[in-house]
Amino acid sequence: MAAGQPAAGPSDDATIRAPLEAGADRPPARARPVTMRDIATATGVSRSTVSRILNNAPLTVPIAARTRERVLAAARDVGYRPNPLARALRGAPMMLLGAIVRDITDPFFAGAIEAVSAEARKLGYNIVLGHAHAQATEAHALAAMLEARQCDAILLLGDMGDQPRLLDDLRDTQVPVVALWQGSELDLIPGVSVDNRSGIATAIGHLSALGHRRIAFIGGRLLGDIRERQAAYTEAMADLLGEVPPGYIQHVANKPGDGEAALRALMRLSPRPTAIVASTDVLAIGVLRGALVLGIRVPEELSVVGFDDIPMATFTVPALTTVRMPMAKMAAAAIAMAVGATGRTVGDGASDVRHSGAEGGAHERANEGGDVVPRGRALARLFRPELVVRQSTGAAPVEHNPAARHRRPESHNGASPRDRSA
Repeated sequence: MAAGQPAAGPSDDATIRAPLEAGADRPPARARPVTMRDIATATGVSRSTVSRILNNAPLTVPIAARTRERVLAAARDVGYRPNPLARALRGAPMMLLGAIVRDITDPFFAGAIEAVSAEARKLGYNIVLGHAHAQATEAHALAAMLEARQCDAILLLGDMGDQPRLLDDLRDTQVPVVALWQGSELDLIPGVSVDNRSGIATAIGHLSALGHRRIAFIGGRLLGDIRERQAAYTEAMADLLGEVPPGYIQHVANKPGDGEAALRALMRLSPRPTAIVASTDVLAIGVLRGALVLGIRVPEELSVVGFDDIPMATFTVPALTTVRMPMAKMAAAAIAMAVGATGRTVGDGASDVRHSGAEGGAHERANEGGDVVPRGRALARLFRPELVVRQSTGAAPVEHNPAARHRRPESHNGASPRDRSA
C-alpha cells in the first residue's frame, strides 16, 4: 500500500451503504395505478357496472343516469386511466385516434387540429399527432407507427394525393382511415371535404356584382382542394368573360411571400386585374402586404378574396373577405365516420356511414350535416362553405366600371371590421 493512503475499513463500507439502504438516493416509489375495483369500492357500484360505464359498452339493462355520473365523477377525481394493454386484450377500443398532418406550418391546420381534437374529446378520444413534413416517406412511416400503437382510426389532414404508396397502404390497413380536406376525388378512402366549387363560385359572383370583370387567381400545388378551386375559377371566368385572360392564373407555394410575388407579377400585366381570388388566406395575406408595399389601395383599386377564414383574416388591414368552411361540423363528421367504422356507438345523432359502395346515392342528407356523395368506391361528406364579406372587397375602380359613376357608395359605418355572411 502506498504511503499516505488510509486503509479502507469496515466503517467506510458502512458509511457508503447506509444512505443507500435507507433509500435516501432512491427515487420516490410510484403510486399504485387506480383500478376499476377502486372506483367500485368508492362508489358502492359493482365492478362490472363500473367497467360498462367506463368502456361505454352496449347495455342490455340500462344504467341509471345518477349512477353513471357518480362513477364518471369518481374516475375523474382519482385520475383513473385505463390500461391500454388490458383494453387491447379485451378487444376494447384504445380511445386513440391517429392524425397525420401534411404541413403543420400552414396556419389553416392549427385550427383544423384544434377542431378535430375538440370533437374527439367529446367522445372520450385522444389524438396522437404526426407531422408528415409534406414528404411521402415520412407520412408512410407515421401511418405504420400509428397502426402499431393500436390507434382505433387514422385521420389524414391535408392533401396526400401525391403519395400513392401511402394511400395504397392505408387502404389495406387494419384500422379505419378517413381523409379531411383532400378534395373530393380521393378514391377508396372515405372523407370529409368542403364544396370548393360552390365557395369559389360565390366569391366570383360577389366580385362580379361589384362590377369586377378582370379577376385573377393565385393558387398553390394543383392537388385536391386547390385543384378544385382553380377549376371552379376557370369555369366562372369562362361564363364571365368567355376565357381566362393570359397570365391571370399564378401558381406559387402557399406562403405569404409567394402571394406577394404573385401580386407583383399580376400588376405587370396589361390590362391588370382589378380583383384577385387567392386559393388560401395565407396567399391573400401576402397579396395585401404586396399591395401596401406597391401603394395599391385595397379595396379602392384592388379587391382581394381569400379562402379558409383563418383567425388572422379578421386582423389584416383591411379585414379580409374570405370563404369560410364549417370546421367544427366537418371535424365532427370525420370523427363520426372513423368511430362508426370501429363499431363503437357514437350517439348524439351522428349517422353511420358506409365505407363501400354508393348505395345511398348522391346528396343524401347526413344527420350531422353535409351531403353524402359517392367518391369512387367510398363515400364522402361534402359541406357547403359561406362567403364572409369584410373590407378587402369593394366596387371596381371607376375607369373599369362605368356603371359605378352612378352608383351610390356602400357605407361600412366605422373603421372596425364587420363580418357579413353572404
